Amino acid sequence: MRVVVAPDSFKGSVAAGDAARALARGWLAHRPGDDVRLLPLADGGEGTVDAFAAALPDAERRTTVVPGPDGRPVDAAWLLLPDRTAVLELAQSSGLPLLASPDALGAHTYGLGVVARAALDAGATRLVIGLGGSASTDGGTGALRALGLRLHDDQGRELPLGGAALAELARLDTTGLAPPPPGGVHLLVDVTAPLTGPAGAAATYGPQKGAGPEAVALLDAALGRFAGLAGGAPDQPGAGAAGGTAYGLAALWDARIAPGAATIATLVGLGDALAGADLVLTGEGRFDDTSLTGKVVGSLLDAAAAAGVPVAVAAGQVAGRVPGSVAAAVSLVELAGSIDAAMDDPTTWLAEAGEALSRRLTR
Repeated sequence: MRVVVAPDSFKGSVAAGDAARALARGWLAHRPGDDVRLLPLADGGEGTVDAFAAALPDAERRTTVVPGPDGRPVDAAWLLLPDRTAVLELAQSSGLPLLASPDALGAHTYGLGVVARAALDAGATRLVIGLGGSASTDGGTGALRALGLRLHDDQGRELPLGGAALAELARLDTTGLAPPPPGGVHLLVDVTAPLTGPAGAAATYGPQKGAGPEAVALLDAALGRFAGLAGGAPDQPGAGAAGGTAYGLAALWDARIAPGAATIATLVGLGDALAGADLVLTGEGRFDDTSLTGKVVGSLLDAAAAAGVPVAVAAGQVAGRVPGSVAAAVSLVELAGSIDAAMDDPTTWLAEAGEALSRRLTR
């Protein structure tokens, strides 16, 4: 059999690449003669760089030291592909886990802009940026400032970094803003939120970043003020991704917003992999009804169905009805006996799941 192993990351537990290796190890323990191809996937958030690196072995991995979302230095990994496309991941430079403590009002995306500038300086002619897992709600202004944008209040003073400061924004100065690369800037998002309003960046994701009701209201108004000066399309689905970073880069850097899971699957060659496959083995932390709405596993199920390839799922937890498009599903929690046991040693239980699926689906 030809088996494609293409999981998402198991958030907070194991990266997609490690999950793929564990599942493959388990499968091959029962069927050592099978042709198994590893193709870890992502949706634009954590694991995006690793997914591209695993699928594209000629990619050059680089690291840039940048100010993190609270200003402390962090090492941000990114890729330079042979065609001069650079793959960036916001979570590497400006992700929520990089904060020493939550700072919903002051956290920023400046580090992402530093990585983007480093990629341009290295000769990148196209940028693919995964937006997910952000610590901030600054509309991408931090990243744009690292690229040369200047923000001033009504007294002509330059604003500090962070989303809250945008409440005092009176003027944008784009004269020093670096031009986007000739091949364009492509933003990979996993949400459909607009920039502002009850379903916007601050209201929907601010609480996850430590924002209480007053802070959410302040940030929402601040983003609205920014949009009033920057123009663009703040109501576009996905504009609210990464605290509005998608909006800012689209409005002022002509970036294009695209669904992360489907776009990454295309860019890493999922279609070609499916063309010769007998089975796809995928997985994620929790498989439920929301998995089918634009997430990695849902997008994979659609692609596999179109190619006529059956899919098996290994998930931390399997909740609700398993759709008919799934040939078999295994829960790591059920195998391990508890959530804690599964979380303590996820790769062991992923290998067990891979072997269990191979026994269930083959003779």
